[in-house]
Amino acid sequence: MRTRTQELMSFFQRNGGIVRFSTILKAGFHPDSLSALEKKKKVEKIARGLYRVTDYTPGSHPDLVIASLQTPKGIVCLLSALSFYEATSEIPRYVDIAIPQRTHANRIKYPPVKFYRFALKSWEAGIEKHEIEGHEIKVYSLAKTIADCFKFRNKIGVNVARNALKVAVTEKGIKPKEIMKYAKICRVDSIIKPILEAMI
Repeated sequence: MRTRTQELMSFFQRNGGIVRFSTILKAGFHPDSLSALEKKKKVEKIARGLYRVTDYTPGSHPDLVIASLQTPKGIVCLLSALSFYEATSEIPRYVDIAIPQRTHANRIKYPPVKFYRFALKSWEAGIEKHEIEGHEIKVYSLAKTIADCFKFRNKIGVNVARNALKVAVTEKGIKPKEIMKYAKICRVDSIIKPILEAMI
């Protein structure tokens, strides 16, 4: 008969090797089973309330998964989102996460995370859900990300935003009117419109 620790190990593997403590409890496992796996060095704690198998093989976006699991209200944004869509040559030094204004930002030790507080209307707009390594991750759509990049151009650089806009329209097939829809929400339509008009 399979023991509960073996079942928990299988549960980790079914969930891409990373699981939140609350998810383990909800699935009906006792904390003792987790402690037993930790003692056997089969599982390790990587952050508050977050565990992974010790022989974990990172997938395509491990930092996005780990950061998202630690910020339930967080949405991958800006440079991290551009990188996810392969719309920039910049390499993000942090996982950029958007949270609503006046929301407490969780303290995250790993991976390095940079929080951006978005006005509620902007925070709610353009969210897409992507499955990575068995986990559902929220990332802003590329059109929304472009608008956000112009909104935060002083933090990420106006050239990064301009280049991403060009890539989105010419290589990724994003329609200018889709970008303008989000540009209005982010109140950067007057900045983006002339750049788009010069491109088309």
